[in-house]
Amino acid sequence: MYVGVAPGLSPGLSGRRCVVPVVTIEPAVYQYKLSNYSGINNTTPAKRRPIRMTTPSSADNPPPLEATPARALGDFIRAHRERLSPQALGLPPGPRRRTPGLRREEVAQLCGVSPTWYTWIEQGRPVSASADALARIAVALQLSRAERAYLFELAAQRDPAEPDPAAADAPATLLETVQLVNAPAYVLDRQWNALAWNERAADLFVGWLDGTHDRNLLRYTFTEPAARELIVDWETRARRLAAEFRADSIRHLNDAPTRGLIDSLTAASDAFARFWASQDVGGREGGRREFNHPRDGRLVYDQITFKPAHREDLKLVVLVRE
Repeated sequence: MYVGVAPGLSPGLSGRRCVVPVVTIEPAVYQYKLSNYSGINNTTPAKRRPIRMTTPSSADNPPPLEATPARALGDFIRAHRERLSPQALGLPPGPRRRTPGLRREEVAQLCGVSPTWYTWIEQGRPVSASADALARIAVALQLSRAERAYLFELAAQRDPAEPDPAAADAPATLLETVQLVNAPAYVLDRQWNALAWNERAADLFVGWLDGTHDRNLLRYTFTEPAARELIVDWETRARRLAAEFRADSIRHLNDAPTRGLIDSLTAASDAFARFWASQDVGGREGGRREFNHPRDGRLVYDQITFKPAHREDLKLVVLVRE
């Protein structure tokens, strides 16, 4: 901004000279000055540089690092590659090593895979990664047990080094815990067969956990007449149970035991066949459970389901009296 003075005539005092201000503001749309007559004239508007308005593009706002499972898997692998030093694996440091940790080519060589494929995995591209290839990556990156389990979870693969949960026995501590619970409690396996239960659960579930009945929860619910009498609002609960099992069995839906259970229930129960065909999916949730017990009358519980840390194929179900 510039402030100066210039000679001129006062509009009200003819013949007398006075000093009047001239103000210039830059950059200004107009410049104003007082002339030798009463009034204000403006000069030609100053030209302004055009302002280009832009909107953020996808390139300006990249997606979050973990926007997709493939990207999350790639970020995890890259982070652990960069933590490893060549010396830790007996490799020479080499001149001009620009990246921290190992190079992608070095990890690919240790895993016996192509550098291009390994690069694509780190970049989060939608490429197929077999369980065997992931196992070799886990060894090359020296992942801990927890890190290795997380790697396979990200890739939605089962670790071939882990035993098949279906073939493994339930932990003895879990079976003992059921007996210590001061409420109806039971343990379910992958196909929802009861592996263990306490006396309170046997007293509650007439026709299932008492006597020598089939221990499968689904078969009990859909084929045992006693279940329809015991479970309040059986239709709603049975439909919900089928939806929960669909969600729970997605990773082993084609296993022979699971497939056999579904086929047998479809043939034995019109209700199960109808609910299963509806493709409803629901997480196994707790909440209010009501029963019409033949001896104790109306019973109301709050159901809580626990999953053991190292045996997520098992479930500990506890019913707490309201």
